[in-house]
Amino acid sequence: MHVRVIRPLLLAVVALFLSTASRAQVNVSIKVAPPELPAYEQPICPGDGYIWTPGYWAWSDGYYWVPGTWVMPPEPGFLWTPGYWGWGDDGFVFNEGYWGASVGFYGGIDYGFGYFGHGYEGGRWDKGHFFYNTALNNVDVHNIHNVYNTKVNESAVSRVSYNGGSGGVNAHASAQEEAAAHERHIGTVVAQPQHAWAARNNPQQKFAANHGTPAIPATSRPILAVHPKDLPPIEHPTAPKTGNAKTDQKYQKQQDELIAKQDQERQKLQQQQNKEHEQLAKQNANEAQTQQLEQKHQQQTQQLHEGHTRQMQQMQARQQPSGGGARGGGHR
Repeated sequence: MHVRVIRPLLLAVVALFLSTASRAQVNVSIKVAPPELPAYEQPICPGDGYIWTPGYWAWSDGYYWVPGTWVMPPEPGFLWTPGYWGWGDDGFVFNEGYWGASVGFYGGIDYGFGYFGHGYEGGRWDKGHFFYNTALNNVDVHNIHNVYNTKVNESAVSRVSYNGGSGGVNAHASAQEEAAAHERHIGTVVAQPQHAWAARNNPQQKFAANHGTPAIPATSRPILAVHPKDLPPIEHPTAPKTGNAKTDQKYQKQQDELIAKQDQERQKLQQQQNKEHEQLAKQNANEAQTQQLEQKHQQQTQQLHEGHTRQMQQMQARQQPSGGGARGGGHR
């Protein structure tokens, strides 16, 4: 197992199960290569059914580290294919991760903990239950009994975080990995974008500040938003392309109206929570009361986000051409 140093872990509530739409690649091409993967320890698995999703470098006016974390898959039998940076025609492009019945290509990147470049050795599904390989995962066997121990000999540990280009990993997708990209799969569960957004907004996660040693390399659960203002921006769906201009215009209007409605609902809930904070401050509330209010606010925020995600999925399903079907994730 890779040894990866970790600071105190942040706590978060259980990950949500709804999936969000994902894109095959980020829409920018970066000239600077991603930093090396940091060494860190894996936090203990928080409970049965969680699957490890490794940390990675993301980009927003500079690289920042998204902590590795344990996530509940969207449905039994699904495994995580990590995202990865790859060299394109004139820069580095990030290929988004996705959930599916088999693990696809993730650039040959050695993320550790069972993700050694191809496939996943950290666990397997058997009759609806996920079994953990304790040789590669930090699991409390006193509480989780569906385990096995199979050691994997790595030829060499690599911390290179990108595929292709100068100094990158030289790996190509196998036929099986290519097939995985074409199978039914979906993008991230709603907890994952929130987790990444929290990392983006934490200055200590930026490479410019941590120089490759992030303050929070990994967490036991995804970092979830407490208030609507902490949620990632509402993602605009792909522009409708039905082949009929009038229908496309109609669908685009529906999308814009839904996004505007959801944005208003976020603002309304945020205003309500701000008032409750002000009232609590006037009462000179103690720490326990403040924490109780924050827990209530986080529950409200997660319910709102869950509902909005469901609304967006239902609208996109209705807008699909007859005989077509949306498939989250993207081709690798």
